[in-house]
Amino acid sequence: MLDSIDEVRQSLMTALIDRKINKTMQAIDAICKKIEKDKFLFVFKQKYLQELMNDRFSVLEEIRNINIGNEQTATISIGIGVGKGTFNERYEWARAAIDLALGRGGDQAVIKNGDQEQFYGGKRVQIERNTRVKARVKAHALRELIEGKERVVVMGHSIGDADSFGASVGIYRIAKALNRKAHIVVDEVNASVRPLKERFYTNDYDDDMLVSGEEAVRLVDETTLLVIVDVNKGEHTECPELIELAQSIVVIDHHRQAGDAIAKAVLFYIEPYASSASEMVAEICQYIGGGLKLRAAEAEALYAGVMIDTNYFTDKTGVRTFEAMAYLKRNGADSVRIRKMFREDINEYKIQAEAIQNTELYLDHYAITESESRGVETPTVLGAKIANSLLNIEQVKASFVLTKYNGKVFVSARSIDELNVQLMMEKLGGGGHINMAGAQIPGLDVESAKAQIRALIDAMIANGDAD
Repeated sequence: MLDSIDEVRQSLMTALIDRKINKTMQAIDAICKKIEKDKFLFVFKQKYLQELMNDRFSVLEEIRNINIGNEQTATISIGIGVGKGTFNERYEWARAAIDLALGRGGDQAVIKNGDQEQFYGGKRVQIERNTRVKARVKAHALRELIEGKERVVVMGHSIGDADSFGASVGIYRIAKALNRKAHIVVDEVNASVRPLKERFYTNDYDDDMLVSGEEAVRLVDETTLLVIVDVNKGEHTECPELIELAQSIVVIDHHRQAGDAIAKAVLFYIEPYASSASEMVAEICQYIGGGLKLRAAEAEALYAGVMIDTNYFTDKTGVRTFEAMAYLKRNGADSVRIRKMFREDINEYKIQAEAIQNTELYLDHYAITESESRGVETPTVLGAKIANSLLNIEQVKASFVLTKYNGKVFVSARSIDELNVQLMMEKLGGGGHINMAGAQIPGLDVESAKAQIRALIDAMIANGDAD
């Protein structure tokens, strides 16, 4: 935020932020030292922690409300290490907590006690960064890691979607441009990805470009770099077994980082402001060097990944999203052909209409409905589409679509900017973004799951986490 205002106001803004932080620290008798222009280290007694928690770290809101005529608001992130152990261990936990807070988009406090984390704040969407320095640095680091190995294996999350597949294809092309053998792990994909996938079963591509998880297990050894895209939780990947086998792992993702993210990764590139993993990979392609030139099928796979994750360029798009799109168009992406690939089945369209017809408006602002799974090839994808459609209704702050499938209730949650659905879905064992998240609830029927969602909405409103 400071980079966006003139020097005179920078000094004023910095002084106001420092004053708010110091006032908060004085109230809990803390030692507080400014160690860099935008970093503080503070130490306080454990007995004051409950005060901060009861206050829900109001300093986050106070700093966000500072206004000196600037368009962007200032946000801070707090990492606290508590519990047993040495001072040094608690300091390391605090460092891990601040990394986690930033990985989840900032504007929040994270308390870490060993393997346990508590989250406060994080209600706003992170401001997009215009600088490309980080993308260049990560691209350079990725290139060095690829060149240090003989083979690259790429995988996304289970039941891969267009973004997961598109990002995997982009990493595949990077590896091939650097003269390394490469494979994409694909077991099961949703129906919308099938037309994209079919384009790679041609003579232009190696027969073993797309491999199953079983085949990948035989390929991963100490000479292999495992690249994980569009997911940062090991258990949600296409083949979690590969994480144990691989010695070098890279994670590239745009979802807000969870506390149980893949620990043994040598390179983490997580940017919650990015629209999609495909956007991030498209940026890396521009900086990787090695004479890389995307083929039309590859550019279209990346383009489709961004298009679907942004709901046809309406959600989470920034300047860099459209710059990535321009790069993909220059490399041969045909938007008309992509649109034809994603046309909908008439039966699914009718199910969407029925779900919208039966929508309950809880407290006049929260749309809750059930989507039918019988006769639908990918019910969870259909649920996500319905959740997106419900946001077009006036006064709706968030939408929740529940689908009973394979013995679980799948929840697709969406919002525009007034409710953090990620915090809600995390309480159900899921996760995602501030305005796009999901969860799987085993052992419940749909009505019981709806009751849980209503209770969570009530709790968010009571805690002041819903506008």
